[in-house]
Amino acid sequence: MAQGAPPVGSCILEKIGIIDLGSNSARLVIVNLFADGYFMVVDELKESVRLGQDMERDGFLKPARVAETIKTLKMFKKLCDASGVTRIIAVATEAVRRAKNQRSFLDEIQANCGIKIRVLSAEEEAILVYRGVINTMDIPKGIVLEIGGGSTKIIYYNRRNMLNYATLPFGAVTLTGLFSGDGLKPEEQAAKIEEFFTEQLKKIEWLKEVDGDVQMIGCGGSFRNLFKITKMVHKYPLDTVHNYHMMVEDFIPIYDMIKVLDLDKKKKIKGLSAERADILPAALAVIKAFVSYLNIDGFTLSGAALREGIMFNQALPMTLEKPIADVLNYSLTTLVKYYNCDEKHVEHVVNLSIQLFKQLRVLHKFPRQYLKILKVAAMLHDCGMMIKYYNHPHHSWYMILNATLYGVSHREIVLAAFVACCHKREDINLYDWARFRDLVSDDDLEIVKKLGVMLRIAESLDRADSGTIKSINCDILGDSVIMKTEIDGDATLEIKNAMAAAGEFRKSFHKNLEIL
Repeated sequence: MAQGAPPVGSCILEKIGIIDLGSNSARLVIVNLFADGYFMVVDELKESVRLGQDMERDGFLKPARVAETIKTLKMFKKLCDASGVTRIIAVATEAVRRAKNQRSFLDEIQANCGIKIRVLSAEEEAILVYRGVINTMDIPKGIVLEIGGGSTKIIYYNRRNMLNYATLPFGAVTLTGLFSGDGLKPEEQAAKIEEFFTEQLKKIEWLKEVDGDVQMIGCGGSFRNLFKITKMVHKYPLDTVHNYHMMVEDFIPIYDMIKVLDLDKKKKIKGLSAERADILPAALAVIKAFVSYLNIDGFTLSGAALREGIMFNQALPMTLEKPIADVLNYSLTTLVKYYNCDEKHVEHVVNLSIQLFKQLRVLHKFPRQYLKILKVAAMLHDCGMMIKYYNHPHHSWYMILNATLYGVSHREIVLAAFVACCHKREDINLYDWARFRDLVSDDDLEIVKKLGVMLRIAESLDRADSGTIKSINCDILGDSVIMKTEIDGDATLEIKNAMAAAGEFRKSFHKNLEIL
């Protein structure tokens, strides 16, 4: 990849705006659509409009909430126009779906903002949430809990097929309103919500048939806020919500802490959005009731849901029929294109890395899941050159840690980042390594070094980005590894470059390296 090469933005097919008008908040995401079915979020804007607030009394959207929504949508439209958005896809969910004044509200939005909003049915909303999850997570069997402001969605799937869903017509905003009176203490309100929600769950017949080995997935703003609080409490080193796994035993103390506080004290909690402080206890009570009812001991957070479901439908229409088969490879390929990496070089380095991993298995004895880590590192090893060539392995390390990666755990992301950092002569910074001690162990350090040496050799064997070395075959003889290369042309540069890693190879594998 040449330093200073133009970003993939020059290949943008279309820039779209997606507006999600929920019962609690309105969100705009601006998305670049690229060729071959890839996309990237490039901007977003979120406002708390509380559109569903006080609706439970008479079923009407209140004038003050409507005015706030129009003001917000005008801002969204201004940002879309300034950003060169050519098409806006706007959808509304539970609050607008139930509103008795829905038609006049939609007409007012169209007249004042020039935005046409489509009201999703409960089924359409559930399907979009499912598509956002299934195309970004490598969890073959799951039950999704998506807590919105005005509704709660429960979606059950197996073998990447959606089997059942239920939409309960209350969420964090409406539950807070329903149980905020009667002079109840905060913890009493939470207990009432738990009891109420559990009774609603009992009415969902198919929920009783869900197998015990299903994995729970949490979506929505309340889960994202839960992650932020957990990150502060446990000093978690990554900022990535997606694929964060939380044990119920770690969730309960946070819930118990928050549910007893009054509003002023809740607003002071680090990581808790002030605009969500009043409704988060209701959402946490829903989570508590759900995990207790289904006897769940942990759940995984998804940073992707309805809006991502729309993105996949727009960028990759095939997802309307079936989900992406390999979510990790899809997200890696997206990043390779977005970072303008040399795709042929990347493919060749990945192939050589896989060959090395398999042929040296008798030495490293790593199970197959470590091949996934090596593949992530191999595909993104050069992405740091988007910043600058010098010290680019370290820039790649940072970019992998903060990239949008699907189908891979946080631990695997950290290990892949450090492997990528080793693909030149970089040593692992032990201070950086110590930051991730909750995700990696001392034994992992040796694993990273072995994978890093393999990646360094594979990258060196395509030093001129020419594919001169087609394949390799390793013979392990006594105290040496004889690496025979199949070449097409002069491979002097590649072999000389790869042999520079012989010292590190000896340290990691306790074998001398010869390349023929």
